[in-house]
Amino acid sequence: MAETASPARPAGTPRTVLTALALAQFICSFAGSNMNVMITDISEDLDTTVQGVQTAITVFLLVMAALMIPGGKLTDRYGRKRCFMAGLLIYAVGALLSAAAPGLGVLILGNSILEGIGTALLIPPVYVLTTLLYPDLTSRARAFGVIMALGGIGAAAGPLIGGLITTAISWRAAFVFQSLVIAVILLLARRIEDPLPPDPTRPFDVRGAVLSAAGLVLLVTGILAADDNVWLMAVLLVLGALVLLWFFRSVAAKERRGEEPLLSLSLFRNRTSNLGLVTQNVQWLMLMGTSFVVATYLQVVRGYDAIQTGVIFTAATVGLLVSSLAAERLAKRRAQRTLILSGFVLTIAGVPLLILLADAFTSPWAFAPGLLLIGLGLGAMLTPSVNVVQSSFAEEQQGEISGLSRSVSNLGSSLGTAIAGTILVAGLSSGAYAAAMTTIGAIGLAGLTAAALLPRQQAPDATSTPTP
Repeated sequence: MAETASPARPAGTPRTVLTALALAQFICSFAGSNMNVMITDISEDLDTTVQGVQTAITVFLLVMAALMIPGGKLTDRYGRKRCFMAGLLIYAVGALLSAAAPGLGVLILGNSILEGIGTALLIPPVYVLTTLLYPDLTSRARAFGVIMALGGIGAAAGPLIGGLITTAISWRAAFVFQSLVIAVILLLARRIEDPLPPDPTRPFDVRGAVLSAAGLVLLVTGILAADDNVWLMAVLLVLGALVLLWFFRSVAAKERRGEEPLLSLSLFRNRTSNLGLVTQNVQWLMLMGTSFVVATYLQVVRGYDAIQTGVIFTAATVGLLVSSLAAERLAKRRAQRTLILSGFVLTIAGVPLLILLADAFTSPWAFAPGLLLIGLGLGAMLTPSVNVVQSSFAEEQQGEISGLSRSVSNLGSSLGTAIAGTILVAGLSSGAYAAAMTTIGAIGLAGLTAAALLPRQQAPDATSTPTP
């Protein structure tokens, strides 16, 4: 592996740089959830079905997950700022194409493919730059807190903002809104200075990139096929598993030959990081799965419009905002493991509330307590999970671990929409809604178990530096 120079803090205004990075995470998370309240409007306008819109949402999340690891690797070869800017431009083109889409095919090209590719290029640099620009754990925890808060709020407030825009103007205007935010980020990003020079001699494992992407695509496509053809689902899942096995064998073979693979297997030898990755995957699965299921149920089964559906999600946004703002203060008093555990307990507790209160009351506000708990729980644990993973590796591996971390998180998002969405769309009834939410809650228990297995640590005092 090539030698890298020690990073120096950039001369640009730190607040401006952090704002650009946080807004980038916000808009990408917003894009993953805002379409949930446009399902009825888009399906009617483009003459498609709920399943068609679900496919577009899931493919967007899947493209991000499939390309995030290659995207992280490219930051070392071409530079973090260059990849960040290129991703923003590709994303903007996709957003404008989606706004003008005459049919579902063009919407998938613009939103699912181009925006997905753009996100895969711009998100890894966000996490690499944050880790390098904020070398001490206190400032890094604060910076990650801002970024993850904006990301969580983007996902939680996506339905509300999307609902407001759709009701006031059109669902197409929501994509114009995305392109305008990208324009603001491009202006702010001019102040970013890459702490490490790019290394054009770094090899890029094309074969590994193709295999990893193909394996993930086959797995999620198999889940989406569950409501149409069980045999097709089984075939795709098996093929996906075999392709991923091929990928890991290819990586091992490259490392034995002394070559640099797409993803070093050493990343998976860190037990703390592995458990942190599991918690990240489950967190985003629960967030995006809940967002899709509740939004679809409210619109298709209960007949609420986009703005009504978006307003109901205010409870989740408020919960996430409150706990995210308290994250830095909590990190000074509690170990990261404690925060992640507490977050999962709150989030899982919100699931039965969403089921029981929705069944007992016809008021849309019956969804508020459950969504509030889920928002509080997710806001409390998103930042600690990221910090646990990122802080487990040295500077020279930040590109790889950032790509892997974001890939795992976005895979969780796509799995949440695919698994819970497939269960709901198959029935589109109160029973299917309860089954989908129960599945999300059950998966949340896996995240809680992973959090419980994280190393125990002493809680830092009010003046000490938080440890990952």
